[in-house]
Amino acid sequence: MHAFKIPESVDVMHRKHLQEIPDQTSNVTTSFTWGWDSSKTSELLSGMGVSALEKEEVDSENIPHELLSNLGSNPQSPPRKRLKSKGNDKDFVIIRRPKLNRESVPGVSWDSLPDELLLGIFSCLCLPDLLKVSSICKRWYHLAFDESLWQTLDLTGKNLHPDVIGRLLSRGVVAFCCPRSFVDQQPLVEHFSSFRVQHMDLSNSVIDVGTLHSLLSPCSKLQNLSLEGLQLSDPIVNNLAQNSDLVRLNLSGCSGFSDSALKTLLSSCSRLAELNLSWCSDFTEKHVQVAVAHVSETVTQLNLSGYRKNFQRADLSTLIRRCPSLVHLDLSDSVMLNHDCFPEFHQLAYLQHLSLSRCYDIIPETLLELGEIPTLKTLQVFGIVPDATLPLLKEALPHIQINGSHFTTIARPTVGTKSHPEIWGIRCRLTLQKPSCL
Repeated sequence: MHAFKIPESVDVMHRKHLQEIPDQTSNVTTSFTWGWDSSKTSELLSGMGVSALEKEEVDSENIPHELLSNLGSNPQSPPRKRLKSKGNDKDFVIIRRPKLNRESVPGVSWDSLPDELLLGIFSCLCLPDLLKVSSICKRWYHLAFDESLWQTLDLTGKNLHPDVIGRLLSRGVVAFCCPRSFVDQQPLVEHFSSFRVQHMDLSNSVIDVGTLHSLLSPCSKLQNLSLEGLQLSDPIVNNLAQNSDLVRLNLSGCSGFSDSALKTLLSSCSRLAELNLSWCSDFTEKHVQVAVAHVSETVTQLNLSGYRKNFQRADLSTLIRRCPSLVHLDLSDSVMLNHDCFPEFHQLAYLQHLSLSRCYDIIPETLLELGEIPTLKTLQVFGIVPDATLPLLKEALPHIQINGSHFTTIARPTVGTKSHPEIWGIRCRLTLQKPSCL
């Protein structure tokens, strides 16, 4: 729009009567348009990333003849009118804004948004809403299942079909938490070549051995794995051996695999730092011997509790020589151990946490010898020390915390809050546990 000369009367009244508001009965409006260069508007919109609107047909009503002459006259246009106020002879000249045809104004369409922006929006959605938007169209379906959105997934306590788990893991899930769930005992329809999952917790789920095998077979990059309480098999354990990067392995309460399969697994996992083999129901003396002879030298936390007469002092000697860097050792319920084995513990230069609960051959008074281990911080001796004697033991060993924890944490997934589920310190963003969108 070209600028035009404003009558002097307008300028004077604008300066002197700026605070005067026209009466409601007047036809004078308060929508002023001064001489703005249209090129500046285009520049401003372009800087904001918005395209300028196309020029519409000029609304000639109330536009002065001086301005029309600059814009170019249209012989077919109706005569222009000039609005005047009901005041003095020297009146305002009012320029009314052109009316925009809102239906013809181009807007921003969802289809025009780039994939990166849509992925950013989808990353703020909770799992139920993410599944809903995936049904909008084909493009949104592919974006909703982009691997960047499915890094961490928590389906704790749900009834699941194995094909559903397989398809979700094939989306690029890195951390998968699915404990205490029920998985249908049906074979997988699809064959999955490999999964990217590195952290998996299936503890205490109800899952068929064959289904579990088909889900674990494509896994070769596992670093943390918990199968606590599950029925396993030799093929499952042998397949786990392909995960040479395992750092934490929790097989507490598992059953169904031979000592030869256990040997294959432990021999291949040369990077293990935490291992929990406690209370495996069908472990024999041979299983225990294989465990202490082939456990990785890198293990710093080990739980071999629950083997009663199957764990001998000779096994302890082999274990100490094999893993001299042990920091946390749990040998609870090993009833064959007594105070004669205490010198073995003195050989562990880094031992901080020791559990000998329910090792009934240990005499309470001999526990004072364990106070001579300079690095020892905690001692669990439930079932050995009577309640009446426990205060005396604590007084005699003030630098050691005695019976401070009933449960072991070795290789077990960490427990997060209900609103922020975690496994091994990794927060699972996608969850069905009381979902709330961000």
